[in-house]
Amino acid sequence: MAKTDGTAGVGEDAGIGEKTGAAETTLGYEQARDELVEVVRRLEAGGTSLEESLALWERGEELATVCRRWLEGARARLDAALARSGDGEGGGEG
Repeated sequence: MAKTDGTAGVGEDAGIGEKTGAAETTLGYEQARDELVEVVRRLEAGGTSLEESLALWERGEELATVCRRWLEGARARLDAALARSGDGEGGGEG
């Protein structure tokens, strides 16, 4: 995926949903995944108010969307590379 400069409309270009902010469009996969792991840990540990839990859940959803978009982009790049090289035909998908 191309890097973004934080300008308006970046969300659509990066394939990020409207609910994710500009910060999420600049997060790399590893950053988003690591933050998502921390959000899950905090939710599983409990001890947070309902409001804080809901905010954590929403953040987790945003981060999951960022991760999914990165993975979809990676899959598309791999598929395109395989199609160009001719290795995509009869491949061992399973």
